[in-house]
Amino acid sequence: MTASLLYGGNVLANGIRQHYLRYGGPGEGRDARDPVIVVPGITSPAITWGFVGERFGRQFDTYVLDVRGRGLSEAGDALDYSLDAQAADVIAFAEALGLQRYSVVGHSMGARIGLRAARARPAGLVRLAMIDPPVSGPGRRPYPSQLPWYVDSIRLARRGIDVEGMRAFCPTWTEAQLRLRAEWLHTCDERAVVASFDGFHQDDVHADMPHVAVPALLMVAGRGDVIRPEDVEEIRGLMPQLQVARVPDAGHMIPWDDEAGFYRAFGDFLGAPLQP
Repeated sequence: MTASLLYGGNVLANGIRQHYLRYGGPGEGRDARDPVIVVPGITSPAITWGFVGERFGRQFDTYVLDVRGRGLSEAGDALDYSLDAQAADVIAFAEALGLQRYSVVGHSMGARIGLRAARARPAGLVRLAMIDPPVSGPGRRPYPSQLPWYVDSIRLARRGIDVEGMRAFCPTWTEAQLRLRAEWLHTCDERAVVASFDGFHQDDVHADMPHVAVPALLMVAGRGDVIRPEDVEEIRGLMPQLQVARVPDAGHMIPWDDEAGFYRAFGDFLGAPLQP
């Protein structure tokens, strides 16, 4: 059973052009399940999550977003790249597409975006899956990755970078993964990335957590030091409805490191287990 890309599209939502890729669509049992909106991380255009979209699309009507300033979504020197604007984008995107019920699956920065969106309690949001979100913020330990890692690779990508050049930044990735990142990384607006990285340390997402009313899943990577056991316990205290899943053999880029473990970790949280 396979699911391929249905199409890519653009929609005007929250006052900007938002680009997305749609996988699966309606039918074959998907009509009875809530659609899934995937919100990628800080330098991950939607196409780089295509392999996840294809897998999700076998069972769910799946939309993978280009976050503003990434991929084919709107970017610009005057565009607001704040967490609040990004969260409002997700809510407006779902409304523009007429999604009556939907789950959000956010990775890293995307998890923080989903969390801020969930705080607003949009009518259609029924589940929130947070995949290894940075737990940095005011007065907290910094995010373990460093800003130059992102900025240097983006600048090289703008000039043109090959697989071997990208391997210096992502040494454990496959050639196909490196090739796709080398092709698309130049679409990440440096200003957007810097604003989001700064937001990791300035935005207090822990203050959002008690306001989230929907079921929530926290997926934790076994490596990478983004989320520690004490962080999990703090988040449990703020979100009593929280489910926690660990992928011990993966670093922060969980589906790249352990794709099968990533899918298993959802269990039936999205309404049905992800089948192999």
